[in-house]
Amino acid sequence: MLSLVWVIGSCALILGMLRLTVEAIGRRTCTEGDYYYEYTECDGTGSRWRVAIPQIPGFCEDLPPPVQGTACTFSCAAGEFLEMTAQECTLCAAGSYSLGSGVRFDQWDVIPAGFSSLATHLDNGPHGDDSVTCNSSSWVPQGSYLESNRDECTVSLIYAVHLKKQGQVSFQYQYPDSNLMFHFFIQNDQCQEMDETADKKRVRLTSHGEWATHTVKLKSGTNILYWRTAGMLMGSKVVKPVLLKQVQIEGVAYTSECFPCKPGTFSRTPGSSSCEPCPRDTFSGQGASSCTPCHNSTQYAPEGSDECRVRPPCSVKDYFQIHTPCDSEGKTQVIYKWIKPQICLEGVDGATPLPPSGKREPCPPCNPGFYNNDTATCSPCPPGTYSDGVKACKPCPAGTEPALGYQYKWWNVLPANMKTSCFNVGNTKCDSMNGWEVAGDHIHNGAGGSDNDYLILNIHVPGFKLPTSMAEGSGSEFGRITFVFDMVCQADCELYFMMDANRKATTVVESWEGNKEKQSYTHVMTRNASVSYTWAFQRTNHPYEERHHVNDQVRIYSILVSNALDGVASECRACALSALPSSSLCVPCPLGHYIDTHTSQCTECPLNTHLIPHSAPGIGACKPCGPASKSNKEHRVCYSDCLFSHSDGNVTRSFDYSSLAPVATTMVGPSFTSKGTKFYHLFNISLCGGEGGRAVCTDNVTDISGPEYQIGEQANAVKTFICQSTIIPASGRGLNTALSSQSISLADTFLGATVESTLGRVRARPELFPQTSSNVPDVNFFYRSLEATSSCDAGRSVVLTLRCSPTKSTQGELVVPSHCPAGTCDGCTFHFLWESSGACPRCTEADYHQIDGACKGGQQDLLYMWTEPKLCVGGVSLPDKKSWPCESMDFWIRLGAGLGAFSAALLISVTCFFWKKNKRLEYKYSRLVMSANKECELPCADSCAVMEGEENEGEMEDEVVYSKPTLMGKLKAMASKRNGDPYENVQLSSSKSQGLVWG
Repeated sequence: MLSLVWVIGSCALILGMLRLTVEAIGRRTCTEGDYYYEYTECDGTGSRWRVAIPQIPGFCEDLPPPVQGTACTFSCAAGEFLEMTAQECTLCAAGSYSLGSGVRFDQWDVIPAGFSSLATHLDNGPHGDDSVTCNSSSWVPQGSYLESNRDECTVSLIYAVHLKKQGQVSFQYQYPDSNLMFHFFIQNDQCQEMDETADKKRVRLTSHGEWATHTVKLKSGTNILYWRTAGMLMGSKVVKPVLLKQVQIEGVAYTSECFPCKPGTFSRTPGSSSCEPCPRDTFSGQGASSCTPCHNSTQYAPEGSDECRVRPPCSVKDYFQIHTPCDSEGKTQVIYKWIKPQICLEGVDGATPLPPSGKREPCPPCNPGFYNNDTATCSPCPPGTYSDGVKACKPCPAGTEPALGYQYKWWNVLPANMKTSCFNVGNTKCDSMNGWEVAGDHIHNGAGGSDNDYLILNIHVPGFKLPTSMAEGSGSEFGRITFVFDMVCQADCELYFMMDANRKATTVVESWEGNKEKQSYTHVMTRNASVSYTWAFQRTNHPYEERHHVNDQVRIYSILVSNALDGVASECRACALSALPSSSLCVPCPLGHYIDTHTSQCTECPLNTHLIPHSAPGIGACKPCGPASKSNKEHRVCYSDCLFSHSDGNVTRSFDYSSLAPVATTMVGPSFTSKGTKFYHLFNISLCGGEGGRAVCTDNVTDISGPEYQIGEQANAVKTFICQSTIIPASGRGLNTALSSQSISLADTFLGATVESTLGRVRARPELFPQTSSNVPDVNFFYRSLEATSSCDAGRSVVLTLRCSPTKSTQGELVVPSHCPAGTCDGCTFHFLWESSGACPRCTEADYHQIDGACKGGQQDLLYMWTEPKLCVGGVSLPDKKSWPCESMDFWIRLGAGLGAFSAALLISVTCFFWKKNKRLEYKYSRLVMSANKECELPCADSCAVMEGEENEGEMEDEVVYSKPTLMGKLKAMASKRNGDPYENVQLSSSKSQGLVWG
């Protein structure tokens, strides 16, 4: 108990002493180290006050009083900071820098303070809430830059800044993949988007490795900056991320301190506005005014290093081989060189020596179109001549012209119109290296400085020149590039083939990953433009410190460019000659004309044929259009006139699809990616595809259009018979409008229309759709896209089936197979079913029948009715109702009654006549009977017959009367027969006696 009292008393004493100590300190006058200065918020007059803020509130007293501050818009120049004590601009010390009225973020080892990365919720897919699946998606710091997410999650990098005056924000970025949506926009403190950023919201695409700068003006006040990305990953291919660095914001009005130089950089003089990277083989720490050299014999350091590294022993990964240019004796040699800068050590334990150079060998021949004039170099043939690269240049014969182009298949030196380079997004190791090296019969990628370097090969074509005899616009092909290559890789290497037309935007035409056998690829140029083709090879996209895949390689064996404006000729081709006698001058042919091989004159292609570009002279250059198709007047393309007929036995049906000619649209979906992103497939279809009636699909992911584009020209627009776009709805993506991307052409050539299931190499699959019981056959329209893809060697194809459905509207219903919701089951052939009343045949006389009406009021109607079910539209119309006079039913009844009465009277008269005549016959018969009975008893009479007319003479006094027996008489007769009386009683009557009876 006493111990507890002692402890409580001790604690009270200690607390009291601490309180006295604090009060004693609080009475101390503040020194400069106890406080710092800040400005108050600006008032309505644009004024502010400088006030002192204690470092630890309550630890000192007598702070300096507030004083009038500088104007709210006051700022220092770059390289200076505002010294708050004197309120004057002061130069930054060496080893530091200042932007004056701005801030810069150029170090990305971690996300800087003030920045935040937020993954927004996507649409809920079929697997439920997808917010969990995007929790790991964010912007990732990579040292010298910031890398965006690679998936389809929507991720925003956010930074808020308060500006005292109008300013701007600028940043450097790489945006090489259109499958990733990248937007930059600004909101105020009310979360309202700034109108000024509407035209800057979509950031243009860049080529691989290109750092572009984006600048947007800022208003005074609070500005919330958003860098937003969202992948549109519809397949298994991984998109390339957006890279961000050098974010600079101006308009902060003042900075009260300078920023120290980051490690690996320095500023040697006071008043610097930026820091320089340390040279190679030197290093520095933070805030350095100079760089420290490494020990060159044992250490090395790349440019901008913060430390030195130990040089490793040399290995096979540190050297490469090249072919020397041809010397004066026409010899070349394989030699080996160390990769520069050389960082490995020779002559130490475990080091691999540099292999000796190879023996001198004869140089390969010149490329076609070039010649060797007894020199060490190959020169292009003069205009109007040609060469195969071995023989001397010769002039083209009369009636021919040089076939201009490039044909590179021997690689002793890099051609003059090609260049090579190397770059890395995170370092500058390979900036001075060759990205590709020539190797005799091929050209392959160079060693580079890191495994994730981009090794670049570029060829520039200033334009295309069609053959003289081919008119401009006679075809859709101005030229083509074909190259043969293979790839040998152990890692996730990738080769990109890109195109930049008129220096507007670099787009990826095709790409390949992993090992590839030797193969050929062709790209057709459909417009005349200055174009640069680029091959970019990357061994891996992982930034390894050490080399692991230096032996991964791509080889290009040959490159062929046709119709190049400044090209050379390896052969001559026939041309059309002037009609003038003895003329050998080549002349252009009008549109749709071919060169006749017999006359060398221009001859128009036959009706309904189209001219094949760059074909051999002769009628074979005109290819017939498919069934139910026709060519335009220039014989450029085949299309349908929306008319079709089909005969089956004696029945011919004619179809008019004009009502279906306008571009139709169908959207299929929704579908969901693995992370729940909802998307649709949009198909635009031009059934007939006449002049000006093509379908158009446009991307709106990027904004690379601008004043430099011609009027009516849209960037990333596809114009063809049938095209497809991927649509991502705006809901759940933080977007104002839906995104349209990945627009591709499914059909640029119309093959024909038929009721058969196969046309050429394209086959319809009617089993994919419900069967029909109609007597009207389905009509299949066949299309093809001639451009091959990595998955469709023969290009894509489309079968559009038209089915007569009288119960549907004219536009009807356009559907895809239920088992193939994307419209295709194999990725190459697309199937559509279009059920419509507009797909029914035209009506004919065989489609209606005649109905006779009743006779009413002396008039009878003749009506015409369609045969049900009606399976036709348009065509002939039902004939009008016809009427003519007729007799009513009462007349016919009276006429029938009269005729019946007359017939009855006539029948009675005839009956009486024959009855009377029968009576006479009976009388004669009875006389004969009587005569026969008298033969036995009386003398025979001279005649038994009664002559005609005897009864009329009155000599006959007796009359035999036969009366029909009554019922009683018949009974008596029957009784008499039973009694054995064999005689029949006959009653005779006369004028004298009532009757005689013979027994």
